[in-house]
Amino acid sequence: MGGCAGSPPRLSDSEGEETEPAPRPPLQDSQGAHWKNAVGFWLLGLCNNFSYVVMLSAAHDILSHQRTPGNQSHVDPDPTPTSHNSSSRFDCNPVSTAAVLLADILPTLVIKLLAPLGLHLLPYSPRVLTSGICAAGSFLLVAFSHSVPTSLCGVVLASISSGLGEVTFLSLTAFYPSYFLLLTSPGPQDPGGEEDSDTAARQPLINSEASESKPGSGSPLSLQERWTVFKGLLHYIVPLVLVYFAEYFINQGLFELLFFRNTFLTHAQQYRWYQMLYQAGVFASRSSLRCCRIRHTWVLALLQCLNLAFLLVDVWLSFLPSIYLIFLIIVFEGLLGGAAYVNTFHNIALETSDEHREFAMATACISDTLGISLSGLLALPLHDFLCQLS
Repeated sequence: MGGCAGSPPRLSDSEGEETEPAPRPPLQDSQGAHWKNAVGFWLLGLCNNFSYVVMLSAAHDILSHQRTPGNQSHVDPDPTPTSHNSSSRFDCNPVSTAAVLLADILPTLVIKLLAPLGLHLLPYSPRVLTSGICAAGSFLLVAFSHSVPTSLCGVVLASISSGLGEVTFLSLTAFYPSYFLLLTSPGPQDPGGEEDSDTAARQPLINSEASESKPGSGSPLSLQERWTVFKGLLHYIVPLVLVYFAEYFINQGLFELLFFRNTFLTHAQQYRWYQMLYQAGVFASRSSLRCCRIRHTWVLALLQCLNLAFLLVDVWLSFLPSIYLIFLIIVFEGLLGGAAYVNTFHNIALETSDEHREFAMATACISDTLGISLSGLLALPLHDFLCQLS
């Protein structure tokens, strides 16, 4: 167990006798490498989502304000809120914030649909470089734009950056199994825990013997293999689609309509607080996998759909008396969304074989994008319908 099979025995300098096999590195060193990988991927995910999140958080400002020669930002310098639709009980923009959502997600959807077909042929370095350039370009274009259409072009660049980065970094985790072993290993006090985790990380997701390729061989998967893997992923893909459909229907379809007039916050400020609290919940739950793991992600989908139904009824009836209750619900919404995402990919990583893992991760990441796209398409007509109500 201590040496590599087929390697020549090492001899001592003095008598040429066979020496004992090299001792196994201490567990602390292995844990240190695991932590480096975990921190590295945590930073990559944080940076990759930055432009995407900023654009969605600024959606209300992007649609509400255009730059004028005396105004160097999209934020209106006049603190007095103005109603865009005085005939409606909602303070509506002419266009729903779902328009920004669609600009921020449809390019990502195209990238993720095409990724399993041939993106693996492009090396990782050019992909990361392209993602970084698009992110920087998105901020520059939105910051210096004078019109909403130009700003939406900047949002599209942010979408390209986020989509390409997400599918790239998730696929890259297939080559760093220690990143997942860190999250599954019980700890140094449990001898043998690392071996158990290593075994669990290689349990096949699909009950198929179609693949003959060995781990690390780099053999391309056949269409039959890809279809078989995809079918095995459906019980994770469907719940994640539902989770993201519900939460982004809330975020971009209902946030703008959850307007409280009896508070010191303006409409734009309320919208920013909603987005900030949602992202805080997502950040907390995505960073807590080592503390809380959920295998049955359909439970999270059910709870998120209940959130959507509850807030939709509140938009219609306006029965919640305080904005602070909305704040609590939004934090809970973010916790559910982040937990669904991180646990879905964690479970897939554990249950896929080595030769299927890169393809499985790239394929499953379309789940959130598909749910978000559907929510944006439905939020647009809902916005128009509700804003026409007197």
